[in-house]
Amino acid sequence: MWRERLGTNEAAQALAIAQRCGLPDVVGRVLAGRGIALDEAEAFLAPSIKNLMVDPSLLVDMDRACEVVVAALQAGKKLAIFGDYDVDGATSSSMLQRYFRMLGVDVDVYIPDRIIDGYGPNPTALAQLHAQGAQLLISVDCGSTSFEAFEHARTLGLEVVVLDHHQVGENLPQVAALVNPNRQDDLSGQGHLAAVGVSFLFLVALNRALRQLPEFAQSALPDLMQLLDLVALGTVCDVVPLKGLNRAYVVKGLQVMAKRGNVGLATLADIARVNGKPTPYHLGYMLGPRINAGGRIGDSGLGARLLAGDDRNESEHIAATLERLNQERQAMEAIMLEEGEAQAFQQLQAGEPAVLVVGSDSWHPGVVGLIASRLKERYRRPAFAVAFNKEGVGTASGRSVNGVDLGACVRAAVDRGLLLKGGGHAMAAGMSLSHNKLAQVIEYFNENLAEEVARALAQRALVIDGVLTPGAAKVELIELLEHAGPYGADHPEPVFAMPSVFVKYADIVGKGHVRVTLGGNDGSSLKAIAFKAEDQNLGKMLLANRGRPLHVAGSLSIDTWQGQAKVQMRIIDAAEPQKSQFKNI
Repeated sequence: MWRERLGTNEAAQALAIAQRCGLPDVVGRVLAGRGIALDEAEAFLAPSIKNLMVDPSLLVDMDRACEVVVAALQAGKKLAIFGDYDVDGATSSSMLQRYFRMLGVDVDVYIPDRIIDGYGPNPTALAQLHAQGAQLLISVDCGSTSFEAFEHARTLGLEVVVLDHHQVGENLPQVAALVNPNRQDDLSGQGHLAAVGVSFLFLVALNRALRQLPEFAQSALPDLMQLLDLVALGTVCDVVPLKGLNRAYVVKGLQVMAKRGNVGLATLADIARVNGKPTPYHLGYMLGPRINAGGRIGDSGLGARLLAGDDRNESEHIAATLERLNQERQAMEAIMLEEGEAQAFQQLQAGEPAVLVVGSDSWHPGVVGLIASRLKERYRRPAFAVAFNKEGVGTASGRSVNGVDLGACVRAAVDRGLLLKGGGHAMAAGMSLSHNKLAQVIEYFNENLAEEVARALAQRALVIDGVLTPGAAKVELIELLEHAGPYGADHPEPVFAMPSVFVKYADIVGKGHVRVTLGGNDGSSLKAIAFKAEDQNLGKMLLANRGRPLHVAGSLSIDTWQGQAKVQMRIIDAAEPQKSQFKNI
Protein backbone atom coordinates (compact mmCIF):
# COMPACT_ATOMS: atom_id res chain seq x y z
CA MET A 1 0.00 0.00 0.00
CA TRP A 2 1.14 3.54 -0.76
CA ARG A 3 0.09 6.45 1.42
CA GLU A 4 0.62 10.18 1.29
CA ARG A 5 3.17 11.52 3.76
CA LEU A 6 1.34 14.75 4.52
CA GLY A 7 -1.90 15.18 6.43
CA THR A 8 -4.11 18.24 6.06
CA ASN A 9 -2.09 20.43 8.46
CA GLU A 10 1.24 19.41 6.93
CA ALA A 11 -0.09 20.10 3.42
CA ALA A 12 -0.99 23.65 4.48
CA GLN A 13 2.48 24.02 5.99
CA ALA A 14 4.02 22.79 2.71
CA LEU A 15 2.11 25.42 0.71
CA ALA A 16 3.22 28.18 3.09
CA ILE A 17 6.89 27.08 2.83
CA ALA A 18 6.73 26.98 -0.96
CA GLN A 19 5.19 30.45 -1.16
CA ARG A 20 7.54 32.11 1.35
CA CYS A 21 10.71 30.55 -0.11
CA GLY A 22 9.68 30.79 -3.77
CA LEU A 23 9.84 27.01 -4.26
CA PRO A 24 7.80 24.56 -6.32
CA ASP A 25 4.99 23.03 -4.28
CA VAL A 26 6.61 19.61 -4.35
CA VAL A 27 9.77 20.93 -2.65
CA GLY A 28 7.61 22.53 0.03
CA ARG A 29 5.95 19.16 0.55
CA VAL A 30 9.32 17.45 1.02
CA LEU A 31 10.38 20.00 3.65
CA ALA A 32 7.09 19.90 5.52
CA GLY A 33 7.11 16.12 5.42
CA ARG A 34 10.40 16.11 7.32
CA GLY A 35 9.20 18.35 10.11
CA ILE A 36 10.76 21.60 8.89
CA ALA A 37 8.87 24.58 10.33
CA LEU A 38 8.00 27.59 8.22
CA ASP A 39 10.42 29.87 10.07
CA GLU A 40 13.23 27.30 9.76
CA ALA A 41 12.91 26.58 6.04
CA GLU A 42 15.25 29.23 4.59
CA ALA A 43 18.07 28.44 7.03
CA PHE A 44 17.51 24.70 6.53
CA LEU A 45 18.04 25.07 2.79
CA ALA A 46 21.47 26.64 3.40
CA PRO A 47 23.09 24.68 6.28
CA SER A 48 26.46 25.96 7.46
CA ILE A 49 29.13 24.59 9.76
CA LYS A 50 29.31 28.00 11.45
CA ASN A 51 25.62 28.10 12.36
CA LEU A 52 25.28 24.44 13.33
CA MET A 53 28.65 23.96 15.05
CA VAL A 54 28.41 23.25 18.76
CA ASP A 55 31.00 24.13 21.37
CA PRO A 56 33.18 20.98 21.54
CA SER A 57 33.69 21.63 25.26
CA LEU A 58 30.05 20.63 25.84
CA LEU A 59 31.13 17.01 25.39
CA VAL A 60 32.32 15.36 28.58
CA ASP A 61 36.11 14.94 28.69
CA MET A 62 36.70 16.95 25.50
CA ASP A 63 38.81 19.61 27.23
CA ARG A 64 40.71 16.92 29.12
CA ALA A 65 41.40 15.07 25.84
CA CYS A 66 42.88 18.25 24.36
CA GLU A 67 45.01 18.85 27.46
CA VAL A 68 46.47 15.35 27.20
CA VAL A 69 47.22 15.60 23.48
CA VAL A 70 48.65 19.14 23.75
CA ALA A 71 50.93 18.01 26.58
CA ALA A 72 52.08 15.04 24.50
CA LEU A 73 52.84 17.28 21.51
CA GLN A 74 54.79 19.71 23.68
CA ALA A 75 56.79 16.86 25.20
CA GLY A 76 57.50 15.31 21.81
CA LYS A 77 55.80 12.06 22.75
CA LYS A 78 55.11 9.42 20.10
CA LEU A 79 51.41 9.23 19.15
CA ALA A 80 49.49 6.27 17.77
CA ILE A 81 45.94 5.93 16.47
CA PHE A 82 43.81 2.80 16.87
CA GLY A 83 40.77 2.80 14.58
CA ASP A 84 37.89 0.49 13.80
CA TYR A 85 37.92 -1.45 10.52
CA ASP A 86 34.76 0.08 9.03
CA VAL A 87 34.38 3.32 7.03
CA ASP A 88 33.71 5.41 10.14
CA GLY A 89 36.91 4.09 11.70
CA ALA A 90 38.92 4.51 8.50
CA THR A 91 37.80 8.10 7.96
CA SER A 92 38.36 8.99 11.63
CA SER A 93 41.86 7.47 11.62
CA SER A 94 42.93 9.01 8.31
CA MET A 95 41.54 12.42 9.26
CA LEU A 96 43.56 12.47 12.49
CA GLN A 97 46.64 11.23 10.65
CA ARG A 98 46.30 13.99 8.06
CA TYR A 99 45.83 16.60 10.78
CA PHE A 100 48.93 15.58 12.73
CA ARG A 101 50.93 15.38 9.50
CA MET A 102 49.97 19.02 8.85
CA LEU A 103 51.46 19.80 12.26
CA GLY A 104 54.63 17.97 11.24
CA VAL A 105 53.93 15.05 13.56
CA ASP A 106 54.13 11.44 12.32
CA VAL A 107 51.75 8.98 13.96
CA ASP A 108 51.39 5.22 13.74
CA VAL A 109 47.96 3.91 12.73
CA TYR A 110 46.69 0.46 13.69
CA ILE A 111 43.51 -0.91 12.12
CA PRO A 112 42.66 -4.32 13.64
CA ASP A 113 42.09 -7.41 11.56
CA ARG A 114 38.42 -8.38 11.81
CA ILE A 115 39.25 -12.08 12.14
CA ILE A 116 42.50 -12.09 14.11
CA ASP A 117 42.01 -9.06 16.37
CA GLY A 118 38.25 -8.79 16.51
CA TYR A 119 36.49 -5.55 17.32
CA GLY A 120 38.20 -2.82 19.31
CA PRO A 121 41.54 -2.47 21.09
CA ASN A 122 43.16 -5.62 22.42
CA PRO A 123 46.16 -6.12 24.74
CA THR A 124 48.38 -7.68 22.05
CA ALA A 125 47.89 -4.80 19.60
CA LEU A 126 48.50 -2.18 22.28
CA ALA A 127 51.65 -3.95 23.41
CA GLN A 128 52.85 -3.92 19.79
CA LEU A 129 52.23 -0.18 19.46
CA HIS A 130 53.97 0.46 22.77
CA ALA A 131 56.96 -1.60 21.64
CA GLN A 132 57.15 0.61 18.55
CA GLY A 133 57.50 3.64 20.82
CA ALA A 134 53.91 4.84 21.24
CA GLN A 135 53.38 6.83 24.43
CA LEU A 136 49.88 8.16 23.75
CA LEU A 137 47.14 6.20 22.02
CA ILE A 138 44.06 7.81 20.48
CA SER A 139 41.31 5.22 19.99
CA VAL A 140 38.68 6.23 17.43
CA ASP A 141 35.28 4.65 16.74
CA CYS A 142 35.98 2.05 19.42
CA GLY A 143 37.28 1.76 22.96
CA SER A 144 34.34 2.77 25.14
CA THR A 145 34.09 -0.78 26.48
CA SER A 146 37.72 -1.94 26.13
CA PHE A 147 38.35 -2.55 29.85
CA GLU A 148 40.93 -5.34 29.54
CA ALA A 149 42.93 -3.70 26.76
CA PHE A 150 43.17 -0.34 28.49
CA GLU A 151 44.03 -1.90 31.82
CA HIS A 152 46.95 -3.53 30.02
CA ALA A 153 47.83 -0.15 28.46
CA ARG A 154 47.95 1.33 31.96
CA THR A 155 50.44 -1.30 33.13
CA LEU A 156 52.60 -0.46 30.10
CA GLY A 157 52.49 3.25 30.82
CA LEU A 158 50.61 3.89 27.57
CA GLU A 159 48.28 6.87 27.98
CA VAL A 160 44.89 6.57 26.22
CA VAL A 161 42.34 9.02 24.79
CA VAL A 162 39.09 7.61 23.38
CA LEU A 163 36.97 9.32 20.70
CA ASP A 164 33.85 7.21 20.19
CA HIS A 165 30.09 7.35 19.67
CA HIS A 166 28.79 3.87 20.50
CA GLN A 167 26.21 3.42 23.24
CA VAL A 168 27.72 2.49 26.59
CA GLY A 169 26.62 1.65 30.11
CA GLU A 170 27.51 3.38 33.36
CA ASN A 171 30.90 1.70 33.76
CA LEU A 172 33.73 3.05 31.62
CA PRO A 173 37.38 1.98 31.28
CA GLN A 174 40.01 3.98 33.16
CA VAL A 175 41.70 6.19 30.56
CA ALA A 176 43.04 9.72 30.45
CA ALA A 177 39.94 10.95 28.60
CA LEU A 178 36.90 9.29 27.06
CA VAL A 179 34.92 11.50 24.69
CA ASN A 180 31.63 9.92 23.66
CA PRO A 181 28.38 11.91 23.34
CA ASN A 182 26.51 8.69 24.16
CA ARG A 183 28.07 8.45 27.61
CA GLN A 184 25.26 8.43 30.15
CA ASP A 185 26.73 11.51 31.86
CA ASP A 186 27.07 13.48 28.60
CA LEU A 187 24.36 16.12 28.15
CA SER A 188 25.68 17.70 24.95
CA GLY A 189 22.83 16.38 22.82
CA GLN A 190 25.27 15.24 20.12
CA GLY A 191 24.65 11.51 20.38
CA HIS A 192 23.66 11.40 16.70
CA LEU A 193 27.24 12.08 15.56
CA ALA A 194 29.33 9.35 13.97
CA ALA A 195 32.82 8.80 15.38
CA VAL A 196 34.28 10.86 12.56
CA GLY A 197 31.98 13.72 13.56
CA VAL A 198 33.13 13.45 17.17
CA SER A 199 36.74 13.34 15.99
CA PHE A 200 36.22 16.50 13.92
CA LEU A 201 34.87 18.28 17.01
CA PHE A 202 38.00 17.13 18.83
CA LEU A 203 40.17 18.72 16.12
CA VAL A 204 38.18 21.96 16.40
CA ALA A 205 38.87 21.94 20.14
CA LEU A 206 42.51 20.97 19.62
CA ASN A 207 43.08 23.77 17.11
CA ARG A 208 41.57 26.17 19.63
CA ALA A 209 43.83 24.89 22.42
CA LEU A 210 46.97 25.05 20.27
CA ARG A 211 46.19 28.61 19.22
CA GLN A 212 46.58 29.67 22.85
CA LEU A 213 50.19 28.45 22.99
CA PRO A 214 53.06 30.79 22.13
CA GLU A 215 54.72 28.25 19.84
CA PHE A 216 51.54 27.91 17.72
CA ALA A 217 50.00 31.38 18.07
CA GLN A 218 51.72 32.83 14.99
CA SER A 219 51.77 29.67 12.87
CA ALA A 220 49.12 28.48 10.44
CA LEU A 221 47.17 25.67 12.04
CA PRO A 222 45.56 23.00 9.83
CA ASP A 223 42.56 24.07 7.75
CA LEU A 224 39.91 21.75 9.15
CA MET A 225 37.38 22.56 6.42
CA GLN A 226 39.54 20.63 3.94
CA LEU A 227 38.98 17.48 6.01
CA LEU A 228 35.19 17.59 5.71
CA ASP A 229 35.16 15.21 2.73
CA LEU A 230 36.27 12.46 5.13
CA VAL A 231 33.70 13.55 7.71
CA ALA A 232 30.92 13.37 5.12
CA LEU A 233 32.00 9.90 3.98
CA GLY A 234 32.12 8.44 7.48
CA THR A 235 28.86 10.10 8.51
CA VAL A 236 26.89 8.78 5.54
CA CYS A 237 28.38 5.28 5.67
CA ASP A 238 27.72 4.86 9.39
CA VAL A 239 24.01 5.56 8.75
CA VAL A 240 23.68 8.07 11.57
CA PRO A 241 20.77 10.57 11.52
CA LEU A 242 21.34 13.37 9.03
CA LYS A 243 20.19 16.14 11.34
CA GLY A 244 21.82 19.11 13.02
CA LEU A 245 25.58 19.23 12.64
CA ASN A 246 25.62 15.95 10.68
CA ARG A 247 23.65 17.62 7.91
CA ALA A 248 26.14 20.48 7.63
CA TYR A 249 29.02 17.98 7.72
CA VAL A 250 27.62 16.15 4.70
CA VAL A 251 26.55 19.19 2.68
CA LYS A 252 29.91 20.94 3.08
CA GLY A 253 31.86 17.69 2.86
CA LEU A 254 30.35 16.88 -0.53
CA GLN A 255 31.45 20.29 -1.77
CA VAL A 256 35.01 19.61 -0.60
CA MET A 257 34.95 16.13 -2.15
CA ALA A 258 33.89 17.59 -5.52
CA LYS A 259 37.20 19.51 -5.59
CA ARG A 260 39.06 16.13 -5.50
CA GLY A 261 41.77 17.37 -3.16
CA ASN A 262 42.09 14.02 -1.40
CA VAL A 263 44.13 11.91 -3.83
CA GLY A 264 42.96 8.60 -2.40
CA LEU A 265 39.29 9.53 -2.52
CA ALA A 266 39.61 10.87 -6.07
CA THR A 267 41.34 7.68 -7.21
CA LEU A 268 38.69 5.51 -5.59
CA ALA A 269 35.92 7.59 -7.19
CA ASP A 270 37.52 7.07 -10.59
CA ILE A 271 37.77 3.30 -10.21
CA ALA A 272 34.19 3.16 -8.89
CA ARG A 273 33.05 5.17 -11.93
CA VAL A 274 31.46 7.93 -9.86
CA ASN A 275 30.29 10.44 -12.46
CA GLY A 276 29.37 14.07 -11.83
CA LYS A 277 29.35 15.73 -8.44
CA PRO A 278 29.33 13.29 -5.51
CA THR A 279 26.08 12.57 -3.65
CA PRO A 280 25.23 10.64 -0.48
CA TYR A 281 24.27 7.73 -2.74
CA HIS A 282 27.80 7.61 -4.18
CA LEU A 283 29.27 7.66 -0.68
CA GLY A 284 27.00 5.01 0.78
CA TYR A 285 26.75 2.60 -2.13
CA MET A 286 29.87 3.08 -4.26
CA LEU A 287 32.77 4.43 -2.21
CA GLY A 288 31.89 3.02 1.21
CA PRO A 289 31.57 -0.65 0.16
CA ARG A 290 34.97 -0.53 -1.54
CA ILE A 291 36.66 0.93 1.53
CA ASN A 292 34.92 -1.67 3.68
CA ALA A 293 36.04 -4.51 1.41
CA GLY A 294 39.54 -4.46 2.88
CA GLY A 295 38.23 -4.80 6.41
CA ARG A 296 35.77 -7.51 5.43
CA ILE A 297 37.91 -9.98 3.50
CA GLY A 298 41.38 -8.48 3.02
CA ASP A 299 43.84 -6.08 4.65
CA SER A 300 41.79 -4.02 7.10
CA GLY A 301 44.18 -1.08 6.93
CA LEU A 302 43.83 -0.47 3.19
CA GLY A 303 40.98 2.02 3.47
CA ALA A 304 42.66 4.20 6.08
CA ARG A 305 45.95 4.18 4.13
CA LEU A 306 44.15 5.16 0.94
CA LEU A 307 42.31 8.06 2.58
CA ALA A 308 45.43 9.33 4.38
CA GLY A 309 47.86 9.04 1.47
CA ASP A 310 49.06 11.66 -1.00
CA ASP A 311 51.03 9.47 -3.43
CA ARG A 312 48.98 8.89 -6.58
CA ASN A 313 50.76 5.69 -7.63
CA GLU A 314 50.23 4.12 -4.23
CA SER A 315 46.61 5.31 -4.19
CA GLU A 316 45.95 3.73 -7.58
CA HIS A 317 47.44 0.45 -6.37
CA ILE A 318 45.34 0.45 -3.18
CA ALA A 319 42.17 1.46 -5.03
CA ALA A 320 42.67 -1.36 -7.55
CA THR A 321 43.15 -3.83 -4.69
CA LEU A 322 39.98 -2.62 -2.98
CA GLU A 323 38.07 -2.92 -6.25
CA ARG A 324 39.21 -6.55 -6.63
CA LEU A 325 38.36 -7.34 -3.00
CA ASN A 326 34.95 -5.75 -3.44
CA GLN A 327 34.23 -7.98 -6.43
CA GLU A 328 35.28 -11.04 -4.41
CA ARG A 329 33.06 -9.84 -1.57
CA GLN A 330 30.10 -9.50 -3.94
CA ALA A 331 30.51 -13.09 -5.14
CA MET A 332 30.79 -14.34 -1.57
CA GLU A 333 27.79 -12.27 -0.53
CA ALA A 334 25.61 -13.72 -3.29
CA ILE A 335 26.16 -17.28 -2.03
CA MET A 336 25.64 -16.35 1.61
CA LEU A 337 22.54 -14.30 0.83
CA GLU A 338 20.89 -17.20 -0.99
CA GLU A 339 21.43 -19.41 2.06
CA GLY A 340 20.33 -16.67 4.45
CA GLU A 341 17.13 -15.97 2.53
CA ALA A 342 16.25 -19.67 2.64
CA GLN A 343 16.63 -19.66 6.43
CA ALA A 344 14.64 -16.43 6.75
CA PHE A 345 11.85 -17.85 4.60
CA GLN A 346 11.60 -20.89 6.88
CA GLN A 347 11.42 -18.67 9.97
CA LEU A 348 8.67 -16.54 8.46
CA GLN A 349 6.74 -19.62 7.39
CA ALA A 350 6.83 -20.91 10.95
CA GLY A 351 5.46 -17.66 12.40
CA GLU A 352 6.05 -13.93 12.57
CA PRO A 353 9.42 -13.47 14.31
CA ALA A 354 10.25 -9.95 15.43
CA VAL A 355 13.89 -10.50 14.50
CA LEU A 356 15.39 -12.71 11.81
CA VAL A 357 18.55 -14.56 12.88
CA VAL A 358 20.38 -16.59 10.22
CA GLY A 359 23.80 -18.17 10.31
CA SER A 360 26.26 -20.81 9.16
CA ASP A 361 29.65 -22.25 10.06
CA SER A 362 30.73 -21.78 6.42
CA TRP A 363 30.13 -18.02 6.25
CA HIS A 364 32.83 -15.35 6.25
CA PRO A 365 32.44 -13.12 9.35
CA GLY A 366 33.43 -10.07 7.34
CA VAL A 367 30.31 -10.26 5.19
CA VAL A 368 27.60 -10.99 7.78
CA GLY A 369 26.72 -7.29 8.14
CA LEU A 370 25.82 -7.11 4.47
CA ILE A 371 23.61 -10.19 4.74
CA ALA A 372 21.81 -8.70 7.73
CA SER A 373 21.30 -5.46 5.80
CA ARG A 374 19.86 -7.24 2.75
CA LEU A 375 17.45 -9.28 4.88
CA LYS A 376 16.38 -6.19 6.80
CA GLU A 377 15.63 -4.37 3.56
CA ARG A 378 13.72 -7.26 2.05
CA TYR A 379 11.62 -8.25 5.07
CA ARG A 380 11.50 -4.82 6.75
CA ARG A 381 12.36 -6.09 10.20
CA PRO A 382 15.61 -6.33 12.21
CA ALA A 383 17.95 -9.07 11.09
CA PHE A 384 21.16 -10.69 12.34
CA ALA A 385 23.57 -12.84 10.36
CA VAL A 386 26.02 -15.05 12.26
CA ALA A 387 29.25 -16.73 11.15
CA PHE A 388 30.27 -19.56 13.49
CA ASN A 389 33.87 -20.76 13.79
CA LYS A 390 35.07 -24.30 14.49
CA GLU A 391 34.88 -23.67 18.24
CA GLY A 392 31.18 -22.81 18.00
CA VAL A 393 31.67 -19.09 18.63
CA GLY A 394 29.65 -16.86 16.36
CA THR A 395 30.47 -13.40 15.05
CA ALA A 396 27.20 -11.64 14.32
CA SER A 397 26.15 -8.36 12.81
CA GLY A 398 22.66 -6.89 12.94
CA ARG A 399 20.75 -4.17 11.15
CA SER A 400 17.55 -2.54 12.36
CA VAL A 401 14.59 -0.54 11.10
CA ASN A 402 13.45 2.89 12.26
CA GLY A 403 11.90 2.74 15.71
CA VAL A 404 13.69 -0.41 16.87
CA ASP A 405 16.79 0.15 19.04
CA LEU A 406 18.97 -2.86 18.31
CA GLY A 407 22.05 -1.61 20.16
CA ALA A 408 20.20 -1.26 23.46
CA CYS A 409 18.79 -4.79 23.16
CA VAL A 410 22.23 -6.26 22.44
CA ARG A 411 23.76 -4.50 25.44
CA ALA A 412 20.96 -5.79 27.65
CA ALA A 413 21.61 -9.34 26.36
CA VAL A 414 25.29 -8.94 27.28
CA ASP A 415 24.31 -7.85 30.79
CA ARG A 416 22.13 -10.97 31.15
CA GLY A 417 25.03 -13.22 30.16
CA LEU A 418 23.47 -14.37 26.90
CA LEU A 419 26.26 -12.94 24.75
CA LEU A 420 30.04 -13.05 25.04
CA LYS A 421 30.19 -9.40 24.03
CA GLY A 422 28.22 -6.93 21.98
CA GLY A 423 27.26 -3.33 21.38
CA GLY A 424 26.38 -0.80 18.74
CA HIS A 425 23.72 1.83 18.22
CA ALA A 426 20.04 1.91 17.35
CA MET A 427 20.33 0.96 13.68
CA ALA A 428 23.30 -1.43 13.76
CA ALA A 429 24.87 -3.74 16.30
CA GLY A 430 27.47 -6.47 16.56
CA MET A 431 27.85 -9.36 18.96
CA SER A 432 29.70 -12.57 19.75
CA LEU A 433 27.86 -15.59 21.07
CA SER A 434 28.22 -19.30 21.73
CA HIS A 435 26.27 -21.64 19.47
CA ASN A 436 24.74 -23.36 22.47
CA LYS A 437 23.04 -20.09 23.48
CA LEU A 438 21.71 -19.22 20.04
CA ALA A 439 18.15 -20.37 20.82
CA GLN A 440 18.11 -18.34 24.05
CA VAL A 441 19.38 -15.25 22.25
CA ILE A 442 16.72 -15.55 19.55
CA GLU A 443 14.02 -15.98 22.18
CA TYR A 444 15.28 -12.95 24.09
CA PHE A 445 15.33 -10.74 21.00
CA ASN A 446 11.85 -11.77 19.94
CA GLU A 447 10.39 -11.21 23.40
CA ASN A 448 12.01 -7.84 23.99
CA LEU A 449 11.63 -6.31 20.53
CA ALA A 450 8.18 -7.66 19.62
CA GLU A 451 6.28 -4.45 20.44
CA GLU A 452 8.78 -2.13 18.74
CA VAL A 453 8.85 -4.30 15.60
CA ALA A 454 5.05 -4.58 15.53
CA ARG A 455 4.80 -0.78 15.54
CA ALA A 456 7.40 -0.56 12.77
CA LEU A 457 5.61 -3.17 10.65
CA ALA A 458 2.32 -1.31 11.07
CA GLN A 459 3.91 1.59 9.23
CA ARG A 460 5.18 -0.50 6.32
CA ALA A 461 3.23 1.40 3.68
CA LEU A 462 5.41 3.11 1.11
CA VAL A 463 5.23 6.79 1.98
CA ILE A 464 4.79 9.11 -1.01
CA ASP A 465 5.93 12.75 -0.95
CA GLY A 466 4.08 13.83 -4.06
CA VAL A 467 2.82 12.95 -7.52
CA LEU A 468 4.81 13.81 -10.66
CA THR A 469 4.72 13.10 -14.38
CA PRO A 470 7.82 12.07 -16.35
CA GLY A 471 7.81 15.48 -18.04
CA ALA A 472 7.89 17.30 -14.67
CA ALA A 473 11.02 15.46 -13.52
CA LYS A 474 13.48 18.06 -14.76
CA VAL A 475 17.07 18.70 -13.71
CA GLU A 476 16.11 22.09 -12.22
CA LEU A 477 13.55 20.44 -9.92
CA ILE A 478 16.01 17.79 -8.74
CA GLU A 479 18.61 20.45 -7.97
CA LEU A 480 16.06 22.23 -5.77
CA LEU A 481 15.21 18.96 -4.06
CA GLU A 482 18.91 18.38 -3.38
CA HIS A 483 18.95 21.61 -1.35
CA ALA A 484 16.39 20.00 0.96
CA GLY A 485 18.87 17.15 1.51
CA PRO A 486 21.18 15.45 2.06
CA TYR A 487 18.96 12.44 2.54
CA GLY A 488 19.66 9.45 4.73
CA ALA A 489 18.87 8.16 8.21
CA ASP A 490 16.06 10.17 9.88
CA HIS A 491 15.82 12.38 6.77
CA PRO A 492 14.44 10.02 4.13
CA GLU A 493 14.95 10.48 0.43
CA PRO A 494 11.79 11.80 -1.28
CA VAL A 495 9.61 9.23 -3.00
CA PHE A 496 7.30 10.23 -5.82
CA ALA A 497 4.44 8.42 -7.49
CA MET A 498 3.92 8.51 -11.24
CA PRO A 499 0.42 7.25 -12.05
CA SER A 500 -0.33 5.34 -15.25
CA VAL A 501 3.00 5.88 -16.98
CA PHE A 502 3.70 3.92 -20.14
CA VAL A 503 6.47 1.29 -19.93
CA LYS A 504 8.07 2.03 -23.29
CA TYR A 505 11.10 -0.20 -22.69
CA ALA A 506 12.21 -2.71 -20.07
CA ASP A 507 15.20 -5.04 -20.05
CA ILE A 508 17.78 -6.63 -17.77
CA VAL A 509 21.17 -4.96 -17.42
CA GLY A 510 24.24 -5.58 -15.28
CA LYS A 511 23.88 -7.98 -12.37
CA GLY A 512 20.12 -8.41 -12.23
CA HIS A 513 19.05 -4.76 -12.61
CA VAL A 514 15.98 -3.87 -14.67
CA ARG A 515 16.33 -0.77 -16.84
CA VAL A 516 13.11 0.95 -17.91
CA THR A 517 11.99 3.89 -20.02
CA LEU A 518 8.79 5.51 -18.76
CA GLY A 519 6.56 7.59 -21.04
CA GLY A 520 4.17 10.37 -20.11
CA ASN A 521 0.92 11.32 -21.83
CA ASP A 522 2.62 14.44 -23.19
CA GLY A 523 5.21 12.39 -25.09
CA SER A 524 7.95 12.89 -22.48
CA SER A 525 10.29 10.08 -21.45
CA LEU A 526 12.18 9.28 -18.24
CA LYS A 527 14.96 6.74 -17.78
CA ALA A 528 14.51 4.53 -14.72
CA ILE A 529 16.11 1.52 -13.08
CA ALA A 530 15.10 -1.06 -10.47
CA PHE A 531 18.28 -2.34 -8.84
CA LYS A 532 18.72 -6.10 -8.30
CA ALA A 533 15.07 -6.62 -9.20
CA GLU A 534 15.31 -9.27 -11.91
CA ASP A 535 14.20 -12.08 -9.59
CA GLN A 536 11.92 -9.94 -7.44
CA ASN A 537 8.21 -9.30 -7.99
CA LEU A 538 9.01 -5.70 -8.93
CA GLY A 539 11.37 -6.69 -11.73
CA LYS A 540 9.02 -9.36 -13.05
CA MET A 541 6.15 -6.87 -13.15
CA LEU A 542 8.19 -4.27 -15.06
CA LEU A 543 9.39 -6.84 -17.60
CA ALA A 544 5.91 -8.32 -18.06
CA ASN A 545 4.30 -4.93 -18.74
CA ARG A 546 6.35 -3.68 -21.66
CA GLY A 547 4.05 -1.51 -23.76
CA ARG A 548 1.49 -1.14 -20.94
CA PRO A 549 0.74 1.48 -18.28
CA LEU A 550 1.83 1.04 -14.66
CA HIS A 551 1.73 3.08 -11.50
CA VAL A 552 5.39 3.56 -10.53
CA ALA A 553 6.97 4.95 -7.35
CA GLY A 554 10.57 5.83 -6.72
CA SER A 555 13.23 8.45 -6.04
CA LEU A 556 14.82 10.84 -8.52
CA SER A 557 18.45 11.78 -9.09
CA ILE A 558 20.65 13.45 -11.68
CA ASP A 559 22.78 11.13 -13.78
CA THR A 560 25.73 12.79 -15.50
CA TRP A 561 27.09 11.01 -18.55
CA GLN A 562 29.72 12.54 -20.84
CA GLY A 563 29.07 15.96 -19.31
CA GLN A 564 25.31 15.86 -19.91
CA ALA A 565 22.97 15.87 -16.89
CA LYS A 566 19.74 13.89 -17.11
CA VAL A 567 17.15 12.85 -14.55
CA GLN A 568 16.84 9.17 -13.65
CA MET A 569 14.33 7.41 -11.43
CA ARG A 570 15.22 4.59 -9.05
CA ILE A 571 12.06 2.49 -9.01
CA ILE A 572 11.05 1.23 -5.57
CA ASP A 573 7.60 -0.20 -6.32
CA ALA A 574 5.05 -0.57 -9.10
CA ALA A 575 1.43 -1.62 -9.43
CA GLU A 576 -1.01 -2.36 -12.19
CA PRO A 577 -3.61 0.44 -12.52
CA GLN A 578 -6.51 -1.94 -11.94
CA LYS A 579 -4.86 -2.99 -8.64
CA SER A 580 -4.08 0.49 -7.43
CA GLN A 581 -1.67 0.94 -4.53
CA PHE A 582 -2.86 4.49 -3.93
CA LYS A 583 -4.43 5.42 -0.64
CA ASN A 584 -5.28 9.06 0.09
CA ILE A 585 -3.18 10.24 -2.85
